[in-house]
Amino acid sequence: MTKLHDNSPTRPSPSSPTYLAPTPRYFNDRSLNASPSATSNSPAVWTPTSSACASDTGGTRRGAAKAGAGAGAGDDLSDGSDFDADAIDYGRDDAFRPSRSTSAAHMASWTGQPSIRGGSEMMQMVLLTANAVGITFTWGIEMTYCTPYLLKLGLTKSNTSLVWIAGPLSGLIVQPIVGVIADESKSRWGRRRPLMVIGSVIVAVCLLVLGFTGEIVGWFLGAGGDDPLAQRSTIVLAVLAIYAVDFAINAVMSCARSLIVDVLPIEKQQLGAAWSSRMSACGHMIGYAAGAIDLVGIFGTTLGDTQFKQLTIVASMAILSATAITCWAVTERVLISSAPVPAQHHGRRFKVFRQIWFTLLHLPPRIQAICWAQFWSWIGWFPFLFYSTTWVGETYFRYDVPADQKASDDALGDIGRIGSTSLFAYSIITFVGAFVLPLLIQSPEDAKQPSLQAPQFITRFISRFTRSKPDLLTAWIAGHLLFSASMAMAPFATSYRFATLLVCLCGLPWTMALWAPTTFLGVEVNRMSGAQGNTAPAYRRLSDASDVEMSTLDDPEGPLHLAHGDAGNSPSTSSTGELSGIYFGILNIYATLPQFLGTFISTIVFAIFEPGKSPELAGDAPPDEQADTSGPNAISVCLFIGAMSTLGAAWATRKLRYI
Repeated sequence: MTKLHDNSPTRPSPSSPTYLAPTPRYFNDRSLNASPSATSNSPAVWTPTSSACASDTGGTRRGAAKAGAGAGAGDDLSDGSDFDADAIDYGRDDAFRPSRSTSAAHMASWTGQPSIRGGSEMMQMVLLTANAVGITFTWGIEMTYCTPYLLKLGLTKSNTSLVWIAGPLSGLIVQPIVGVIADESKSRWGRRRPLMVIGSVIVAVCLLVLGFTGEIVGWFLGAGGDDPLAQRSTIVLAVLAIYAVDFAINAVMSCARSLIVDVLPIEKQQLGAAWSSRMSACGHMIGYAAGAIDLVGIFGTTLGDTQFKQLTIVASMAILSATAITCWAVTERVLISSAPVPAQHHGRRFKVFRQIWFTLLHLPPRIQAICWAQFWSWIGWFPFLFYSTTWVGETYFRYDVPADQKASDDALGDIGRIGSTSLFAYSIITFVGAFVLPLLIQSPEDAKQPSLQAPQFITRFISRFTRSKPDLLTAWIAGHLLFSASMAMAPFATSYRFATLLVCLCGLPWTMALWAPTTFLGVEVNRMSGAQGNTAPAYRRLSDASDVEMSTLDDPEGPLHLAHGDAGNSPSTSSTGELSGIYFGILNIYATLPQFLGTFISTIVFAIFEPGKSPELAGDAPPDEQADTSGPNAISVCLFIGAMSTLGAAWATRKLRYI
């Protein structure tokens, strides 16, 4: 990024692609009139003068206040160091002056600027969202292998279902709390990255503990695997490790999603969320592929004598390396002082919980609508994500498997492998859709008018093609409807191929489920920041070509920088939502509460339709203890109920058009 010394008589030459928020400040030939004060060792905060603000308010574009509230504090120039020239409007000689007073008591103040390494926009997005690969890889391994692993340790199925409450419970508790803590963090390394690193280390350690529980318990107790105390201790340690993994990975996930909002401007939120969805799909696909490979046959017993042990080692390395890449590539701005919220006036003991509760009760209407769409959709997604593998496998054993092969020595493994095959195909569709759908869906960039230098026929073609694209809201509604239509057919699936087809049809809706809510929430958080910062200085709009302005400079080698406005005169952030962590935590609450509701619904359905033992997995049980399979599969009934709930999600999503 171009830097300029305070004694330079000329303006800088742009040399790197720069995201400017709220609007590109183009350079002119006027010199910069700024002389920093040397009376303090603290960083100078460059603020617009009141005269500049007063004269430019008439030309301010609609989004200026929204993105102008952030703080890209300049460096102290008293020692001849550099400051960021790209973030300043050179349209006025007296536009900026250094200020040692970062903000009033009711304002948040910042230093530094967010930036992303990378030689191109695509590489920058890959580096920003690389941690999503490690997160989803770890989730995939846990969801695929931990249930049979717990059953192998001797845990009953009913108790195993209680263990999996760890997922929604951790999402309900950890993400909002971590979001609030990160929002107020004043670490020199930024608000999100330190917690991402700590969480990733905890995940890696607990994965290794989970894979080698038997060896750890045996080493401490000195007892064999047949000892009752050793068996109970192994189960307890494995359950604790699963809970620790779930809680820690939710912390990493919360900070990773907020990091995208913090770094990217409003017009790039959809692109960032799309790349996060792509990298998540990539992690799922790699995870399913790794589970299908015979790792023991490839690596021998050096990394462990079982497939699960080796997968825990691979997953540990994946989460650590993916998080390290993102933390290396991204530079955050540093919070100096945070703006107080109403919860802070009631004491600090329960400040976090009160802030979450206060924010939850006072959600803006559009954010509330996004959260309700998330709520109704996750009632449908919960049984699909948790039971689809078993449903496909049971469908195969009930309708397709030859009679002489029904008596399997490893029915659990067979069902898992058959179900994983369908999910691998589903993950491929999700992965491809994550790359293709953003090309077919209108983004904020498409709102720009074609270049005036282009021939007229090219201009007409581009305009016509852009108008034919659906917007993201329409695509999200279509995803709800496609998922609902697919899962509504689940009770009628009487063949493995048809069940696999229905699972694969959910690939594209899952892409939208990962992409759309975070995009809309990121945009709303940034818009809300602008609404809160109406007292922020105004900037002139220097071009009328588009409602969304972005400066793309020529040199592709430099890192990506997000230029923020003044820290001292704004009560909130600019294109970086100051409270993005808590809002994404609340969004996750609306995704985890349906999982508790889904568990309750599934329990009732299983008790009605299949009260006995599974004939596929417990074939040696007496016939009177086995469930009757003449009716519909109980899991398919749960999927059908979820499909009906997703219709409600489509209706809730549609309401966003009218708010």
